[in-house]
This record gives sequence, structure tokens and C-alpha cells, in this order.
Amino acid sequence: MGKLVEREELRDKYTVFEDRGDAGRQLADFLREKGIEADILAAIPNGGVAVGAEVSVVLGLPLSVAVVRKITFPWTTEAGFGAVSWTGEIEVDQTALRLLTESEYRACLARAKKSVEERTRIFKDFLPPSSLKGLSVLLVDDGLATGYTMLAAVKSVRKLGAANIVAAVPTASRGSIGLLLDHVDLLVVLNLRTTMPYAVAEAYRLWRDLSEYEVLSLLYSLRKIGLA
Repeated sequence: MGKLVEREELRDKYTVFEDRGDAGRQLADFLREKGIEADILAAIPNGGVAVGAEVSVVLGLPLSVAVVRKITFPWTTEAGFGAVSWTGEIEVDQTALRLLTESEYRACLARAKKSVEERTRIFKDFLPPSSLKGLSVLLVDDGLATGYTMLAAVKSVRKLGAANIVAAVPTASRGSIGLLLDHVDLLVVLNLRTTMPYAVAEAYRLWRDLSEYEVLSLLYSLRKIGLA
């Protein structure tokens, strides 16, 4: 089982970050304070890239993009019950499947796979290396609600040969911690919330969706200074 590293003074607090940029800087400072290092930094788009960009600058680690998409329920574009990654990993909450027919599940999965294919094309110049053998990988997102998106990313980099995996996020639910700890070496969380219901957005004062164009702009800005 992996180890949880938490900023305890932020537990169960709300609006602890101004925006994703602020969250990324705080996360990077915390990683540096704890002496947590890695060979590779990868962020989950879209929001995770805004966090990861700040981590990249502070720690001097080039940023790549770990393309993962939630598998969402048919009646929403937000609530997810699993995830699909760029390497083909599929993680699903088996309990949630009871709410769907087989055909509904297949349609939801197909929609997520299509989105991953599209985003993989969009971010093709920024994907992680095809081999991570023996490397330590730091995976970043803007928060963990169910944890399945990060789990799919973790299993992907493990499949690519990563020897050590650190998942680091500004905020996370208690349930996501339980899901992930068996699959990572370290799980770093600034704002762990044990109360329900949980929403990632409630950790931020300013919250909005980011477009692929904005993410690409961030990545090309990092590339100009040798960090992507």
C-alpha cells in the first residue's frame, strides 16, 4: 500500500485555492518542502494541465499530458463512474454499473473512448514517452472526486514501465484516497475532504472549464522555456 502525504491544516476546508494556478504553486511548494522528486511529470487534461504547468515551472520538470477521460452517466456530462486512458486502460466502478443496462454502458464507454482518441490527436506532441521503464513518475490533476480518472492514468504509466508513481493533487475526496492507495507509491493531497457530498470545484474560489486551445497555449508556452 502506498503512503498518503497530506497538508493536515487544510483538511475539510473549502475555497482554499484562488484558482488552478494558485493550487499548482501550492502543490509544487509542498512537494519541494517534503523532498518529493520525480523523473517525469504528467498532467491530466484539461484542468490538471493548468495545475501541472505551475508544478513544472517550480520544480523544473518538463510536462507531458496523460490523456484520460471520465466515463460519464447517460444523463450528465459531469458525474463519472469510470475512466479510459490513452493506452487503453479502462477502470469502472462496478457498483455504479448496476444503474445502467448493458447497452447504456457500452454507449457511455464508446463516447469516452472517442473523446480519448480525439484528445490524443490534439495533444500528440505532448504525450508521455512510450517507455517509462525504471523511472519515477509524478501524475497531477486538479482534484480527485471518484479517483477513477487518476487510477486509469496510474495503471497506464505502470504499464509503460514506471518504477515509482506519485499522484499529487490539490484536493481529493476520502473515497478517492481509498481507491488509489493500493496502486501508487505516494499520494499527495493538500486539501483532503472527508465530508459528503464532495465536489472538486468547492476547493477553488475561481473555477471554470478550460478549453483544449487554452491547454495547448499553456503547453507551447512551457515548450518555449524547455519544459514541455
